[in-house]
Amino acid sequence: MSAPTSAPTGADGGPIRLLIVDDHPVMRDGLRGVFANDAGFEVVGEAGDGAEAVRQSQRSDIGIDVILMDLRMPGTGGVEAITRLRELRHPARVLVLTTFDADRDVLPAIEAGATGYLLKDAPREELIRAVRAAHAGQSVLSPSVAGTLMGRVGVRDPGSLSPRELEVLRLVAAGATNQAVGRELHVSEATIKTHLMHIYGKLGVRDRAAAVAAAYERGLLGQD
Repeated sequence: MSAPTSAPTGADGGPIRLLIVDDHPVMRDGLRGVFANDAGFEVVGEAGDGAEAVRQSQRSDIGIDVILMDLRMPGTGGVEAITRLRELRHPARVLVLTTFDADRDVLPAIEAGATGYLLKDAPREELIRAVRAAHAGQSVLSPSVAGTLMGRVGVRDPGSLSPRELEVLRLVAAGATNQAVGRELHVSEATIKTHLMHIYGKLGVRDRAAAVAAAYERGLLGQD
């Protein structure tokens, strides 16, 4: 049975344009096949490492909406590539697609600016939903990755907030949404959510309102 087709949803009204980044050709072929029969997507490029991904993203003849990024690759890895793309202010969303869900892999990728983090064993339908969500700027985390992040927050030593965490908290206190904070700081919404989880863990609270209240009580948010 052929895969269902979808209405075009790309930035210019066309299909969502994808760049597939993985050092294994068989994996790239498999991912290309996932989207081949769906009119809502177009694979416009492939790369075997992070450096090539950055070069491909800068081509003027293609516009890339979403990058499917492996993490551990020879040469330039995924986190380095994501960092470089954010430095270049490239508009593409980056969805990490990897086999690794340890905190040493997850946290650097999200903090570098990845919009989402999915494991390679995700079903086809989940992958397609994740690409659409990433294209819309929504954070996407597989359940095991979300558990990794929460576990990481639970073992962090309490202490003062970092300068970036204070920036996030000040914007939240002013009423900004996660998406608005991400735009202001030029990072993804997933990165903001990660910062907020760290903030909650350090302050011993469970939500945004309690974090803002606790920060004021501790003098972390002074009067301007």
